[in-house]
Amino acid sequence: MTDPNDDPQLPEASTESPVQRALRLKKAAIDAREKPPRGGRFQREQAARIATGKSKPWMSR
Repeated sequence: MTDPNDDPQLPEASTESPVQRALRLKKAAIDAREKPPRGGRFQREQAARIATGKSKPWMSR
């Protein structure tokens, strides 16, 4: 029988430094954020945008 404290997804407090814990929580919060839609109309609109250099006509000769 396994010990409930042996959960591999929850690191023990004694082996995880405060900095490691903060980084793990930060990454979890970033992963939980809403992602932009993928594919379809949204992707076509993104691809149709003006290239970066084209919006600065004074940079070309």
